[in-house]
Amino acid sequence: MSVSVLHLETFKGGSRTYFNSSLFFPKQTRRDVYALYGFVRVADNFVDALPQQREAFYRFKSAYEQARFGKASGNEIIDAFCELERRCGFQHSWADAFLHSMELDLKKSTYSSIEETLEYVYGSAEVVGLYMATLLNLPSEAQMPARMLGRAMQYINFIRDIEEDNSFGRCYLPIGETTLADLRCGTAAEDAPEFMRFINAQLERYHQWQCEAEAGYRFLPRRSLIPIKTAADMYKWTGRQIGRNPFVVYERKVKPSRLRILWRGVWNSLLPTVRLQSERHCR
Repeated sequence: MSVSVLHLETFKGGSRTYFNSSLFFPKQTRRDVYALYGFVRVADNFVDALPQQREAFYRFKSAYEQARFGKASGNEIIDAFCELERRCGFQHSWADAFLHSMELDLKKSTYSSIEETLEYVYGSAEVVGLYMATLLNLPSEAQMPARMLGRAMQYINFIRDIEEDNSFGRCYLPIGETTLADLRCGTAAEDAPEFMRFINAQLERYHQWQCEAEAGYRFLPRRSLIPIKTAADMYKWTGRQIGRNPFVVYERKVKPSRLRILWRGVWNSLLPTVRLQSERHCR
């Protein structure tokens, strides 16, 4: 199996929204995005497995830490990422932060405050925004909006995946901000008004971060803006579905269909660049 096929299968199997949105990137950019996503997806898979693959994660982490200084690991996912890291000049601290967040999934299950949650989010999502901004050669002013986009998307995942995370015994949302003891379905049903208040407050947070992220669209060249905005639009769609009925998170995993994602990508492709860069819906 070639590296390109391995990365294609890893990406396609890991995220419907990201994968289908990425089809709108130019070919070379798409190849680099696959190498980036392959690395973060494989590490994440180890800690999200049932049971968790603790030893496999630490072997992966150790192999990366040796390979990033030029010694090939023999692992296609790691070696492709390290080549990308060297070529693009990624900061090693970003991978360290990412691996730290993945390691937290082996040690920590509940996040009481927004500060604790954001420590995890920086490594698990914001650094991916930094990777993308660097990969795309964006100016330094684009880094904070890129971080906010990663943060916003991750936060919607936390809200959408409440029931899935319950099965892992995890709660990433700041549980200390609600009187609910936990976010299990039964607990939420016992005090539905409080559950809905809490989820709506988290959605407001998401909207604020998404608004800050969209301020950075002006830095993106059109061919990169289309796929990135398409993915962000799909997360906004997910947020709207949950906002209409927060209890939907216990009924199904709210995700756009492949057709919806591709249709949105085509729609964005038809919009003039100035509209793509300036379209913001802030609350």
